[in-house]
Amino acid sequence: MRCSTLLAIFTGVLLYLVLGAVVFRALEAPWEEGKHMQLQDARRDFLLNFSCVSPDNLQALIEEVSDALGAGVDPNSNITFVSKWDLASAFFFSGTIITTIGFGNISPKTEGGQLFCIFYTLVGIPMFGFLLAGVGDHLGTGLRKTVLKIEKLLMKWRVSPTIVRVISAVLSILLGCLLFVAVPILVFQEVESWSMLESAYFVVITLTTVGFGDYVAGDSGFAGSDHWYKPLVWFWILLGLAYFASILTMIGNWLRVFFKKTRAEMEELRAHSGVDQCGTVFSGTRAAGNISPA
Repeated sequence: MRCSTLLAIFTGVLLYLVLGAVVFRALEAPWEEGKHMQLQDARRDFLLNFSCVSPDNLQALIEEVSDALGAGVDPNSNITFVSKWDLASAFFFSGTIITTIGFGNISPKTEGGQLFCIFYTLVGIPMFGFLLAGVGDHLGTGLRKTVLKIEKLLMKWRVSPTIVRVISAVLSILLGCLLFVAVPILVFQEVESWSMLESAYFVVITLTTVGFGDYVAGDSGFAGSDHWYKPLVWFWILLGLAYFASILTMIGNWLRVFFKKTRAEMEELRAHSGVDQCGTVFSGTRAAGNISPA
């Protein structure tokens, strides 16, 4: 890649980052400020209603609650302790490590847990990469067989090969979006009691391995008590990542073939153009040679 091309891409990425920063700041900062004012109003009303509590004692309580939230403790469970590190949740957390999603809704707080997490990550990510490649290869094989049948059918109708490739790519993407995006959105909307937007937000953020952790399947509603639910969500993540990886590979192969074909055609045109020019020059030279002085 040329330095000028790399510099242009780098400039485009920087501009894209600046655009994202400006838009997110404009959308989120006013909401954040409103929540801050709401908290201050609630704190003031509490002190007015309960004058026996000093501001320092209230602040100490708020800090304790904040520390507990940071440690993953649910402040709503005042009577019984419910650990977020049950086997299903720990399995799901391990899965978010090796998939590099890292939701962050729970994380190790002990020194032993953090140390183990370092080595577990370094070993687990390459292992998952091999698994993802294998699953993606098998899914891609099934996808290619299906696409090949569609292409043969379109070829019988004498459709242009380029159009056939485009239709096949579109159908492949639509099939993946239906199985691994549209259906999970409806499932999470029903099980988690999320809105359509929240479900779509979780699905896209998860399958792109961004994983903010503000929405995590199984952390709310009755689904959290089912030990099969979170492992099932992880298997959906595995298949979704593998499928879209195979789609990207297939599209990349098609684009590579297309550009090779285009490059070959351009070189052929240049070759023909060079031959024509040589022929013209040669003809002109012969014509000039036939001119005799008067």
